[in-house]
Amino acid sequence: MNDVRDSTRRRSPNESRTTVTHEAGQYPFELETDIEVRSGLSLHLRPIRSEDATKLLAFHQKLSFDSIYRRYFSIHPELSQREVAHLTQVDYVNRLAFVVEDGDELVAVGRYDREPTTTSAEVAFVVRDDYQHLGLGHRLLEALADAAYERGITTFTAETLFENRDMMAVFRNSRYPVTSSVSGGQISVRFPIGPVDDADTARDEPAVESR
Repeated sequence: MNDVRDSTRRRSPNESRTTVTHEAGQYPFELETDIEVRSGLSLHLRPIRSEDATKLLAFHQKLSFDSIYRRYFSIHPELSQREVAHLTQVDYVNRLAFVVEDGDELVAVGRYDREPTTTSAEVAFVVRDDYQHLGLGHRLLEALADAAYERGITTFTAETLFENRDMMAVFRNSRYPVTSSVSGGQISVRFPIGPVDDADTARDEPAVESR
């Protein structure tokens, strides 16, 4: 999952959080970047915009049954207008989503949603089937974590199905000390996203069945 060449810069443990004030609703142009995978394909990563509604619908329609089920935990062949509005209309502070584009098509989407009045946020991402295993999940996680930390979020949480090995691989291969637990066929993941030592590696603790 580390096939993206321009990996996000790691923060030093002695590096303080940026003092920049982020205004809710203001599009963060500084978060746009071009990425290149080892196959030589150039892609564009940027925050989502409300006008991406049509692109998001087309993206969802190209996901396989398995990819949709792993993302939404249910059979979900179509997104409603209300869901599309919720997913594309974010404030870029407490709720932020990134998309990866290949030309005019969305090929991956990742997002975080802050838990109200806390410094924790739930993270989720999905990559179109024909673009999986190129490191895009890893790249989305890094971009989301860096943006979230700059906005006062210190911890990411995630819920995934036990059989979603690809998503768990992204977490395990990240630079974060991941802890997880299992209950009812789902894995709950939690990890801090603050500064880490460059020599430190993610300490993925085995998932423990909740009693």
